[in-house]
Amino acid sequence: MALSTEQNKKLELALKTRYQQLINEVRQELGQEGEQHFADFAAAGGSDQGDESVADALADIAAARVDRQVNEMRAIESARKQIRAGEYGICGDCEEDIRFERLLAYPTAVRCVSCQQKHEKTHASENTPSI
Repeated sequence: MALSTEQNKKLELALKTRYQQLINEVRQELGQEGEQHFADFAAAGGSDQGDESVADALADIAAARVDRQVNEMRAIESARKQIRAGEYGICGDCEEDIRFERLLAYPTAVRCVSCQQKHEKTHASENTPSI
């Protein structure tokens, strides 16, 4: 069952709203990260290896957070492009319609629930470090 015009509009609004939130979060994160880094060193009156390690770890966490946000923004851009092309809400694996409820909960979904479960079982250990 294809999405109705009303459902498409609701999902498009959700995507647009989330995209704007992500832009604001990235701007805030990038602005605060630099300020916080300098504030920590200034408050410490210098730095030692421990301070530098903590600062590096915090910078890495901030960079990972921004990376995750940017990846979500790319997924949203892809979903919005699919909406314009009339291809939104179609599973990339089985080519069946993705249920509206799933898209409402996760608007950037590229697979139906069944295919997503198969994908997760098949690729579960891809990002797991091994010995």
